[in-house]
Amino acid sequence: MDCPQEDLVSGLLKSYQEVGGINHLDCANLPSKRVIASLCEDLLQLLFPGFFAEEAVSTGELPLITNELVQSIRDRLADEMEHSFRLADPSRTDNRTRAHELACQFFKKFPVVRRLLQTDVEAAYDGDPAAKSYDEIILAYPGLEAIAIQRLSHILYRAGVPLIPRMMTEWVHSRTGIDIHPGAQIGSHFFIDHGTGVVIGETCVIGSHVKLYHGVTLGARSFQKDEEGHIVKGTKRHPNVEDHVTVYPNAIILGGDTTLGARSTVGANVFLMKSIPPDTLLVMADQVQRTYDKTARQKPLSPDDRPDIGL
Repeated sequence: MDCPQEDLVSGLLKSYQEVGGINHLDCANLPSKRVIASLCEDLLQLLFPGFFAEEAVSTGELPLITNELVQSIRDRLADEMEHSFRLADPSRTDNRTRAHELACQFFKKFPVVRRLLQTDVEAAYDGDPAAKSYDEIILAYPGLEAIAIQRLSHILYRAGVPLIPRMMTEWVHSRTGIDIHPGAQIGSHFFIDHGTGVVIGETCVIGSHVKLYHGVTLGARSFQKDEEGHIVKGTKRHPNVEDHVTVYPNAIILGGDTTLGARSTVGANVFLMKSIPPDTLLVMADQVQRTYDKTARQKPLSPDDRPDIGL
């Protein structure tokens, strides 16, 4: 079947004219997803020297390697932040200066982030009987990789950098299945066990020594709207989790005024939209389980025979 190239191109060009909301033309450069991905990989090398490098790193080589890596990341990050600032406010003329200043401030926070990450590694080791060593956790646990990038992206988020913090957490989301918004505030000794499907919203405030299992959602209950029906942004929408809380798989906790009190435990599959006090154990009601012979023909259960799951 004949398919002329010019017909294909003309169809696309017509679409570009008619569907303008997803074009970015005649504008300044956007932050590059490819560069952000590369930056995240290099940032992990900087946070965990020797673990994410392709070759062994000796103590003697560390000063030179660190100096080169910091310079490379700093330059590329400043370039991407400049694109981001220009996109947010094209009228400003100091975007380059501001980007370089923030890149400098970003690196000054690295010692604090590394101290936090050490507590996260300790929490994973202490909280998972399958963990054999710190090396295993750093190299193989997706939760640590997700929280490492989130802790760095949070610095840029707090500094008011547009787009880039979210691009960083979405990069690690695509690798790990763990979605932590850069705005979330997370204390020390944070451990996500297994991790797949965890969602932590922008306005979550999480204390120290918190443990989440896979499938946990700390999300928004509803979205406040203005008089024109548009979602109101910038409000507190996601839960607070106090110190020493454990949340088991597939629990869903929603709402900006919802707080999980300190030392509480939330069981698997719980759906919660209100606060619980400290030292609470919250679980689903016991489900009725029945065993059937698969080789026998079974008639459909009547409503009275169906399992009572306690709802």
